[in-house]
Amino acid sequence: MAIPKTEKIWHNGKLINWDDAKLHVMSHVVNYGSSVFEGVRCYKHPQSAGIFRAQEHAERLLHSAKVYRMEVPFTEDEIVQAMVDVVAHNGVYPCYIRPIILRGYGNYAWGKYLGHDSPEEGCDVCVSSWTRIAPNTLPAMAKSGANYMNSQLIKMEAMINGYVEGIALDVNGYVSEGSGENLFVVRKGTVFTAPLGNSVLPGITRATAIELLRELGVPVVEQMIPREMLYIADEAFFTGTAAEITPIRTVDKIAVGEGKTGPITRALHKEFFSIVEGRVPDRHGWFTQVPVKQAVTV
Repeated sequence: MAIPKTEKIWHNGKLINWDDAKLHVMSHVVNYGSSVFEGVRCYKHPQSAGIFRAQEHAERLLHSAKVYRMEVPFTEDEIVQAMVDVVAHNGVYPCYIRPIILRGYGNYAWGKYLGHDSPEEGCDVCVSSWTRIAPNTLPAMAKSGANYMNSQLIKMEAMINGYVEGIALDVNGYVSEGSGENLFVVRKGTVFTAPLGNSVLPGITRATAIELLRELGVPVVEQMIPREMLYIADEAFFTGTAAEITPIRTVDKIAVGEGKTGPITRALHKEFFSIVEGRVPDRHGWFTQVPVKQAVTV
């Protein structure tokens, strides 16, 4: 069913034309589902129109935004007035009102993810108080924007407490993954990573790391990882398209191994970047070549 078009939409304190209410495709909400909303009814009365429990809806909207650490420059009363204004101007009632708060297009700079600039630098992370999405809630094997609302809670909590990333446990208390990365730990020469059943995304870089490690003669085991294994691991690292291969220096302020990049992580890092930077032949056929007149670095 088509959404009926009205004349005006309330946007950041102003009434704008319907067709001017647009989002850039790179807006955070488009990529990561980062929005909170309300559904409010406006009823037709004999001589007027009435918005049902507008104040309570505005209160819940701001509470939802606060949970997701979204700063809102409008008060409850201002949001209620916005609902009144948009209904009054359009003259459409009964109607359904949809207040939305979302993360838009901002300064999301690309660069070295998690702050690592060399294979010798590790990152400081924590175990999140937020649990990874549970089975039969949202499918963790799908890379969907909605899943990243959970990831945002994990990431923002970590950053506000002085860490660069958080590690989420699954519904049963076993290690799952980071907010946007898969996780590996090394103990006594063997690399361990959580199986997909622990609410883990089947990462492409994760699969790459497993294959390269095995080629390097390092045994890799997919098994459930108890939280305490993070603290007694010899090495630990993240993998991901953005994170690439990122060593972990500390977890909950406990040094991982000697608190610096270990030999297995270093060997994997070297092999990975030799391949992705084209310094060795693409023996796996992982690259789709692009014909270009001149290489452009973004």
